[in-house]
Amino acid sequence: MAHTVFIDGEAGTTGLQIRDRLQGRRDLEILSIDPEKRKDADARAELLNTADAVILCLPDEASKEAVGLITSNSVRVIDASTAYRTAPGWTYGFPEMSKDQRAAVAGSKRVSNPGCYPTGFIGLVKPLVAAGLIPSAYPVSVNAISGYSGGGKGLIGEFEAPVTAGTNDAFRPYGLTLMHKHLPEMKLNTGLDHEPIFAPAVGRYAQGMIVEVPLALWALPGAPTPAQLLDVLAEAYAGEQFVQVATPEECADLQKARAGAGGYNADLDPEALNGTNKMKLYVFGNKEKGQARLVAVLDNLGKGASGAAVQSLNLMLGLPEGEGL
Repeated sequence: MAHTVFIDGEAGTTGLQIRDRLQGRRDLEILSIDPEKRKDADARAELLNTADAVILCLPDEASKEAVGLITSNSVRVIDASTAYRTAPGWTYGFPEMSKDQRAAVAGSKRVSNPGCYPTGFIGLVKPLVAAGLIPSAYPVSVNAISGYSGGGKGLIGEFEAPVTAGTNDAFRPYGLTLMHKHLPEMKLNTGLDHEPIFAPAVGRYAQGMIVEVPLALWALPGAPTPAQLLDVLAEAYAGEQFVQVATPEECADLQKARAGAGGYNADLDPEALNGTNKMKLYVFGNKEKGQARLVAVLDNLGKGASGAAVQSLNLMLGLPEGEGL
């Protein structure tokens, strides 16, 4: 018998992506609300309480309202907003984050979907903090660029409109108040004592992202080498289906300068994993200078949003983790 799933907010960017990933699966039945009743609390409450699993693709306050409508003790909930990412009683939906996290997601009835930037940041930093290579009190910074789809319908409309009506920006930094909503989950789920300095930006392309953490290795205890960092990451994600760590050879190849190109490095493409639920981690370093750049590449709408939600859904319903991904 198929499990029933209700996507509350299925018309939004993340909701549409989740629905596309679930469409056609024989092990799931997608429940939909009559468009005319989307604001009818009783109609929504009925679906929220009768489905086997609910995925909330709503703004924070609307997600809290939806959770308040759920009275059933059996329904499983995945929330894609920021509302519950650090809330007690909610499980963080990043199964690869630690050896125990997959079982925690599978056994939970309340899972908060990670943010796209935090997925890359946590993926890179948490294993290194756990291994003692980065002290928990170390001042960490993170630079990142995402496709404009991560900003929702408003930003998508601005970037896809004709230049006369939209924007001609090729690159737009934001979060300049240093109060980005992802910071609490970045700190909590890496084991850091302080929030990182976060410098996000949007590029003129639809989806895909690069998250980068620069490190002064000479300032870290024991002055670890780039190879040691890569070894720790490789061990942390050994055997994982969706989080992959580049080999030393792959990292070295990307560091090689192109002949006749003024010394510019080979391409590291933020769109390389679009349409997948994968994330790939790299370490680029200079042993002599004692410096490294940790880099994560992922699809902000895949492993950074809808793909992650489907992965958690599969685990919570006891289905094969990679089904539909």
